[in-house]
Amino acid sequence: MSVSLAPLLCFASGFALVSLGWSRREPLAIDLLLRASLSVGFGFGIFSVEYFVCRAFSRTNLLAVDLAVLALLAAALFFRSRFLSARSQETKTQGLDERPVWFRRTVAAAFVFALFAAIYLAIQRVRIYPSGDGWDAFAIWNLHARFLFLGGSQWRDGFTALLPGSHPDYPLLLPAAIAHFWSYFAHDDPRIPSAIGFAFTFATAGVLFAALAFLRGRVAAMIGTIVLLSTPSFIEQGTAQYADVPLSFFFLACVVLLCLGGEERERSSSGLLALAGVAAAFAAWTKNEGLLFLCALAFARVAILARRRTRTALASEISTIPLLAVLVPALLLILYYKHFVGVPGDLFSSPSASLHRLLDSARYWAVIKWYVKGFFRFGHWFLLPVSLLLLALALTTSRDISLARQPGSRTAVFAMALTLGGYFLVFLITPYDIYWHLRFSLLRLFLQVWPATVFLVLSNVRTTSAPNA
Repeated sequence: MSVSLAPLLCFASGFALVSLGWSRREPLAIDLLLRASLSVGFGFGIFSVEYFVCRAFSRTNLLAVDLAVLALLAAALFFRSRFLSARSQETKTQGLDERPVWFRRTVAAAFVFALFAAIYLAIQRVRIYPSGDGWDAFAIWNLHARFLFLGGSQWRDGFTALLPGSHPDYPLLLPAAIAHFWSYFAHDDPRIPSAIGFAFTFATAGVLFAALAFLRGRVAAMIGTIVLLSTPSFIEQGTAQYADVPLSFFFLACVVLLCLGGEERERSSSGLLALAGVAAAFAAWTKNEGLLFLCALAFARVAILARRRTRTALASEISTIPLLAVLVPALLLILYYKHFVGVPGDLFSSPSASLHRLLDSARYWAVIKWYVKGFFRFGHWFLLPVSLLLLALALTTSRDISLARQPGSRTAVFAMALTLGGYFLVFLITPYDIYWHLRFSLLRLFLQVWPATVFLVLSNVRTTSAPNA
């Protein structure tokens, strides 16, 4: 019973949370796909927070907490549908691709092939690497999960400076979610981390497909999903039991919700923007890079709205309040974890040394060269880097001004740019050997922003119309 109860409660909690801020969209099938895909990651986020809070306050009645949280979400959803349904706005798909039949069929065939090839490759990698592929899988994420699950009253001992290679300052969304499922299975089943990685990988693809289908039609959605699923490193990392693909899911979810919220009327956009804030909060609870993204998002939103001088500026500022408000409990949770459980990271352990590195011009040149090389090497494609093709598409295709002017889209682009700039700054001040750090981290950092980048490029490209053949 517990084997099926855990995923059911996880998905139901995520679906209830997503539905709380959702405004129905047409077509219904795409609407359900997007909500279901978002619910996968949001459910894992809820499960993670629940487990950590129970652990921190020595609560053992985990099932009761799960049911209570689901009941509260369901009650809130019932209240919203009962009393606020009149405020919801139906929106229809924009920018449908009107292409020749042969073109649409070719893209559909390529999409089906890419999807099944990605599923087959993911299953094979899970079979070959049942305990993960690489140091971070067993020495960080799964090790933290085992301390949470098996540590009993001494579970905090796993987050100590005596284990520096395990990065005890890293947030706990992935380990706590794994431990939560293990508590239902009553043992540390190695299939759980694999299943969670598999779910995050294809939920990310689902979010990308559904969001592009809403904004640019199904042909653009299939093209974007083909780009993502045919990225070899995306499938590799998604099944390696690392946290980079889960983080990319929350980056993408936040960006998608910002863009969709920017197209809603002000009275229904606040729910989507609040969900965008939840996605950013879960990103910060996934990795330290997510905390950087959360700060970049808050700064970008405030900065862009401060520059607006239009009739809708006040309404946009009001709708932003829920987005910023949900970030506060996330920051409090992370501060509690880092202060009372984790140990300080070594990145900012010596401010004077960091300043000295920041003034070293040779480090700037080294990072710039690796950024350029990483742009061409990213993805592990066999022949031509798709990142180059995507850049060419963005530079040579006219942009749809109706979307590019939306504050949500501009906020997303600004936040992603600030995040990449933050990565650059981290490499400048890193206490590790800079070339070693760049070699083993840069391409995974690029992967974190890759799904959101694909979405932002294709959602802002004007599609040319052609008569159907």
